[in-house]
Amino acid sequence: MADEKTTKHTCNDGRGPVFGRKTPNCPRCDELANGAAPVKWTWTSRRDDDARRAAEIRNHNCRTSGCSVICTFGDW
Repeated sequence: MADEKTTKHTCNDGRGPVFGRKTPNCPRCDELANGAAPVKWTWTSRRDDDARRAAEIRNHNCRTSGCSVICTFGDW
């Protein structure tokens, strides 16, 4: 995920390079041209959260939890 310490792009109104074309005099483009590693986005935490929520819903037991006639577990 993008780090708070990552230099921000100033090119293209802060949206970054278009089609990967780096812009001269943009601080982040200059860093990338000089060999800085590009930002890598990760979705593993989102995937793990989804898997955890699905497991909680599957393992929910209304009888032991004392749910009423209509169970609202997991409706948040």
